[in-house]
Amino acid sequence: MTIVMVSPHLASSTTGNHVTAQRWARILRSLGHRVHLCERYDDRPYDAMIALHARRNADAAARFHRLFPDRPLIVALTGTDLYHDLPRSAAARRSLEIATRLVLLQPEGIEELSPHLRGKARAIIQSAVAPRARKAVARNGEFAVAVLGHLRAVKDPLRAAMAARLLPKSSRIAVLHAGAALEPRYGTRARAEMARNARYRWLGELGHARAQRLLAASRLLVLTSRSEGGANVVSEALAAGVPIVGSNIGGTRGVLGAHYPGLYPPGDTRALAALLERAERDKDFYGDLRRRCRKLAQLVRPERELRAWRALIAEVAPHVGRLTES
Repeated sequence: MTIVMVSPHLASSTTGNHVTAQRWARILRSLGHRVHLCERYDDRPYDAMIALHARRNADAAARFHRLFPDRPLIVALTGTDLYHDLPRSAAARRSLEIATRLVLLQPEGIEELSPHLRGKARAIIQSAVAPRARKAVARNGEFAVAVLGHLRAVKDPLRAAMAARLLPKSSRIAVLHAGAALEPRYGTRARAEMARNARYRWLGELGHARAQRLLAASRLLVLTSRSEGGANVVSEALAAGVPIVGSNIGGTRGVLGAHYPGLYPPGDTRALAALLERAERDKDFYGDLRRRCRKLAQLVRPERELRAWRALIAEVAPHVGRLTES
């Protein structure tokens, strides 16, 4: 089968959309399908479409459905779709109505959909492979905390830095933040934060391999987002065996579980600081986080994601199977 996958921001190699689209393309090709990745649909008669982002690709989804109404249309929902666009955008809601199947990145997101749509929704947790690099020895006894995410409002990017200011002087926590300032005001704020906060270092944008090495060398991943559909970096931390502290939002809770003890109320600096201090000082608490994350690592195994896509394609195109290139 020949599949067109339409995704925004393909040119940027470190955005979540790019990472997800590239991984899905590899999976589908391994299943014997041809995959054409693009940012704009070219109206060609592909056998199926995967539209990554219900609102941003609403026009592409609508055109494909209009031209080829009997062909599978899979719409993948991001956190922006689920928690921002759907209540506000008629085009995003139309994408869900015309879709053959909906893909979400964690199961809790299905509950955000209208009841009549949930039957065609499938949760496919993103997979990740543990980096080959060994865990580095902490410099100067630091308790390294990684923040991996571009600097924009929805990521609440300086929350970990602000929490680090509240830690006692004896703390060895260092917040290492990798990500581009996609909203320039946050670049200005990050530089100002470094000047006043010795615990915070903004490293700028790193390539994926370097970011994974940073993660593997850290004692914790901190995810401070106000909204996520299901962050790649959560899967990467689980694969690397790095415990997670995160904001208590559906996109993170849907993978880690509602009772995961490393969650704090979004935007609550003091609660995050308390979790960071406890993870550093309480060996039992840190060990519990690590054990839970290691147990959850099975959710992000590549073979699990591959099986999920194989099953989904079989649902929408049961008579296609593995087709050779045309």
